[in-house]
Amino acid sequence: MELIKLLGILIVVVGFALKWDSILTIMIAAVVTAVIAGMDPVAFLQTMGKGFVSNRNMLISVVIFLLTGTLERNGLKEAARSLMERVKNASAGLVMGAYGVFRVIFAAFNVGFGGVAGFVKPVVMPMAEAADEMDGRRISERHRDSLKGMAAGMENVAWFFGQVLFVGGSGMLLVQGTMSDLGYAVELPQLAAIQIPVAVVAVAVTTVYYFVFDRRLCRRDADELAKKSTAATDVSSAGGGAE
Repeated sequence: MELIKLLGILIVVVGFALKWDSILTIMIAAVVTAVIAGMDPVAFLQTMGKGFVSNRNMLISVVIFLLTGTLERNGLKEAARSLMERVKNASAGLVMGAYGVFRVIFAAFNVGFGGVAGFVKPVVMPMAEAADEMDGRRISERHRDSLKGMAAGMENVAWFFGQVLFVGGSGMLLVQGTMSDLGYAVELPQLAAIQIPVAVVAVAVTTVYYFVFDRRLCRRDADELAKKSTAATDVSSAGGGAE
């Protein structure tokens, strides 16, 4: 009879295995567990509320995922691509660079946008793809995969070097504490001022590298398309000669 208390876990496992609605599955498992435990409805709701409040920081990421999914379903990607179609001479490298500057500025104030899953995938990636697919061009899957890596890389670089500009951040406090232990008394604004050129150089170097790399990817796609076109023409000419 003790094993029946684990019925809620079994419901969660079965629900996810059969791809049921995840929230409904968890709620059913919670209700079943509460009934088995003999918990009255008021105590059950109090436990649910207490768990929600104590873990609300973790639930922020869940809210971001739900919001991002809803926006994607209602045309967020299409809006991002439409925006890039109105920008002349845009390229994925420039999109990455602009995002890096935007990201490092907000990271300096410890403001996040959901990271790769919450902002890069639904907003930055469609804009980068649209920039490289202007004028009817199509990019290869290898090119698309490289753009994903570039977008994630810029997110990491800008966030890593930008967050240490925030004077209340744990990284800044760690550096100040270490310097203090070594006998150097430094103020947090002084540390932030020293870090600014480092962040600027890091984002600038990454932007230049991604710009050059993106141009190389575009040239490679154009060369491969030209080779395919030439091969198709040769096959057509050979077929016509045989007739």
